[in-house]
Amino acid sequence: MGKQKSTARDEGFERRHFLKYLLNDLEALDLILKKGLIEKDRQRIGAEQELSLVNKYFKPSRVGPSVLNRLNDTHFTTELALYNLEINLDPLELKDQCFSLMEKQLRQLLGKVDEATREFGSQVILTGILPSIDIRSGQMDHMTPNPRYLALGEVIKKLRGQDFELNIQGVDELILAHTNILFEACNTSFQCHLQVSAEDFVDQYNWAQLISGPVLAICTNSPLLFGRELWSETRIPLFQQSIDIRSKGYHLRERQQRVSFGDRWIREITEIYKEDIARFTLILTNLTEEDSLKTLESGKIPRLKALNLHNGTIWKWNRPCYGVTEGVPHLRIENRYLPAGPSVVDEIANFAFWVGLMKAMPQNYRRNWGKLSFEDTKGNFYKAATAGIQSSMIWEGKVVPALQLVVETLISMAREGLASIGISQKDSDKYLSIIDARARSGRDGSSWLTKSFRKMKKEMNREEAMVAVTAAMQKRRMSRQPIHQWSIATAKEGAEIPISYDWIGSVMSTDLITVQEEDLVELVAKIMTWRDIRHIPVEDDKGNLKGLVTRKNIDRHLAEKKGDALITAKEIMQKDLITIGPTVDAKYAMLLMVDKKISCLPVVEGNHLIGLITDKDTQEIWKKLQKNVE
Repeated sequence: MGKQKSTARDEGFERRHFLKYLLNDLEALDLILKKGLIEKDRQRIGAEQELSLVNKYFKPSRVGPSVLNRLNDTHFTTELALYNLEINLDPLELKDQCFSLMEKQLRQLLGKVDEATREFGSQVILTGILPSIDIRSGQMDHMTPNPRYLALGEVIKKLRGQDFELNIQGVDELILAHTNILFEACNTSFQCHLQVSAEDFVDQYNWAQLISGPVLAICTNSPLLFGRELWSETRIPLFQQSIDIRSKGYHLRERQQRVSFGDRWIREITEIYKEDIARFTLILTNLTEEDSLKTLESGKIPRLKALNLHNGTIWKWNRPCYGVTEGVPHLRIENRYLPAGPSVVDEIANFAFWVGLMKAMPQNYRRNWGKLSFEDTKGNFYKAATAGIQSSMIWEGKVVPALQLVVETLISMAREGLASIGISQKDSDKYLSIIDARARSGRDGSSWLTKSFRKMKKEMNREEAMVAVTAAMQKRRMSRQPIHQWSIATAKEGAEIPISYDWIGSVMSTDLITVQEEDLVELVAKIMTWRDIRHIPVEDDKGNLKGLVTRKNIDRHLAEKKGDALITAKEIMQKDLITIGPTVDAKYAMLLMVDKKISCLPVVEGNHLIGLITDKDTQEIWKKLQKNVE
């Protein structure tokens, strides 16, 4: 999210001031390009490692700022949520054993943060989406108290004008409304930077777009969100939807998301910036006093702070970046679609694979983008995000399984690309062999998580499996083995992980069968028999909870009203219900049921039913709590 001091959009002087400097920056960039000032004799790589912090129960731990203070190291910075941090790795020249050097530094820095988090009873998880995360992490008390983050959230919500919505369909379906941008913080990535010369930028950017689908397909690591199996790389739709400022309408006006893949090949470097300024309103401004045109006239190189700030609020999966190193300006392509984890060596292998492919662009693609289908390229990207290693790509006009494309074509291309820039054969062999083994085994982070989660759910409830698979991921990350060597996690190893049961969501049932007030009791009785359940909530046609029918209610009715076949649920249901909210401690719910002598406790938000806990559930809680004590 960056470190610049900024404020929310101001319609007055500050906004006009910022717009003027933004336009100056764009003009200055044009002049820098025309004068040939962009660095071209050296190439560098860089990376940003986002990570999650969890407590002893493998739930998000809000100790980020405390850990950051303890580290006292400029390589580390905050992220949007209190349970996230980011590591900024040192840029390295693209040569020799740069990938091994990057892996070494990343391990050293992770070692520092591992040590620091232990002092706060927490630990680090590397994953695209934390499997154990739950909806409580989307509340504002989990947001890092940074003025920029608060301003960003306020403006995006104001521009949208209504609650945000998540609607993601996979094996399961997630439909959820939320009031702030904090669900974006569920995403953690390994963002990779590649410096590119001005002369090659257009071709390299378009090529980066073209290879995004197959690269993502072999690197997915985010199939789970709130215990639902969704896309192989659920980060893609989650990020796009969690900060989407577009509101619903009754028309077909086309409006792009601020998180996007793009809609066409680019033809010049500044085209992306011009399009973004024209299309996307300001979200953040700052009070920079640097007039980039005057700085350039004085013989110095401007940092284009306004342009970079605006660019930082438009989250393209391949994003152009301008920077200045030792007084020399440069251009980079930032790969933002690769997930964090599941291991350090997997991340560096992903990076090396991407850079190798970037350097292996065939000559016949140069200046030839008009003859290629951008729609196929964009389709490849979203197919990869949806189905990962099981997806198929359109490549050179043919439909090819992603794994076949990687093994038979892309790995050899990447090897040639790395050799062409002087990367040591040792590095090339080490990291590309990991990609090859991953493809041949068919096991990436997403497939491992999915298989492990399904296996655990056979013997655990959803919440327990979410926690257990997170713990298993952490255990294997510390082993330093790449993902293709990981064994599938089992319920047996998950049984050793303590569950906190500090909220009702960890035990309540959410897959509910309900009936309407006017439904016949005969139907209610049959549903109970069919589903082998003892309680059925009753709702009205607007989804408001109106009552509860129990097996005892049915039996009493059958004893008293044997001849009346048209009695409805409304006439026999319990109306004066004891209910609880979604943030209540599960142990409190258990004690409440014992105290009130009730066998079922509806969980509601407002008047709407969101879950149900029964005496069978509380018995299970008690057994597990006793086990935790032992």
